[in-house]
Amino acid sequence: MQELSESKKLKEVAQVFFKLGCIAFGGPAAHVAMMEDEVVTKRKWMTQEHFLDLMGATNLIPGPNSTEMTMHCGHERAGWKGLFVAGACFIFPAVVITACLAWLYVKYGQLPAVEPFIYGIKPAVIAIILMAAYRLGKKAIKTTTLAILAVATIIVCLLGVHEIVALFGCGIIGLLIYFAKRQTTTANSFIPFFFFQFSSLVKIGSLKILLSFLKVGAILYGSGYVLFAFLDAELVANNLLSRQELLDAIAVGQFTPGPVLSTATFIGYQLNGFSGSLAATLGIFLPSFLFVLILNPLIPKMRQSKWISAFLDAVNVAAVGLIVAVVIEMGLETLTDWRMIIIAVAALVTVFVLKKLNSAYIVLGGALLGYVLHFF
Repeated sequence: MQELSESKKLKEVAQVFFKLGCIAFGGPAAHVAMMEDEVVTKRKWMTQEHFLDLMGATNLIPGPNSTEMTMHCGHERAGWKGLFVAGACFIFPAVVITACLAWLYVKYGQLPAVEPFIYGIKPAVIAIILMAAYRLGKKAIKTTTLAILAVATIIVCLLGVHEIVALFGCGIIGLLIYFAKRQTTTANSFIPFFFFQFSSLVKIGSLKILLSFLKVGAILYGSGYVLFAFLDAELVANNLLSRQELLDAIAVGQFTPGPVLSTATFIGYQLNGFSGSLAATLGIFLPSFLFVLILNPLIPKMRQSKWISAFLDAVNVAAVGLIVAVVIEMGLETLTDWRMIIIAVAALVTVFVLKKLNSAYIVLGGALLGYVLHFF
């Protein structure tokens, strides 16, 4: 097969991640599932094992995990330019949609009624995530020990243990097992702890918004929903944003495609119009581009070290366990009536029978079926 030129690779990266940015509903686990389908199963840009390594490493650095995964995939396909193109194209649709909704919100005081159109998306997304967990799990779970670690991760996450604690804990256990097997008496490991105090947004200007969201992007571990705790403490507590406005911002993050952190765009617009939305968006995502640019070239070298490889193997199964835990939680929250259950079962049968079907069709089919059933 003839090797594509750099410009064609960049164009391909742009097309893939712009499409994902338009249809990737359902949060980070769903985004990663759709990405795995596109770049590993369909396009074969990398092996399943390497995708797992990228996913495991991404979970160990701050920032929005699914957005950082787009950057990793773009880097694998088209170098550092691909990293920036992938990230920008994935973020762009969500930011534009969110900015439009923010303008409508400021102008009319409420959000458009979109519930009938998104009713069936979440059950369909559950099926997509399950398929990804199944495919990734087959590659990640290489031994009985790793299988036990995966199950343990699911259990502790469902019991409320923070996902970063679960990931690092699983990695360290994998490391200790590696050294124990070689009868090594000492093992060096470290866990980065971040102690951070946010400055108050007493006087809101675009520079202040940029710096504040830059700090969040630089230390935000795990789920993007941690962002809302910061916003509540910094904005609502200081009477710069009402709790209803914050809840509406959260709703925007829920029903728009792409990264949930595009909520920052909505908040920025409330605080200082267009320039505020631009500052908040730039601030929340910029650290991720820098983190991935530094981390990506190191991952193959990390694999060459046997002890780091053992750590990565354990983190990878923990990452799969996190995905399964998310599916269980989403299922308990979402599958609350017969309509949702019908959509989820139909989507599940479709993804496991028609394995080559693009996940975009699953999302659109779920939305259409949800729209129809919503009126019954």
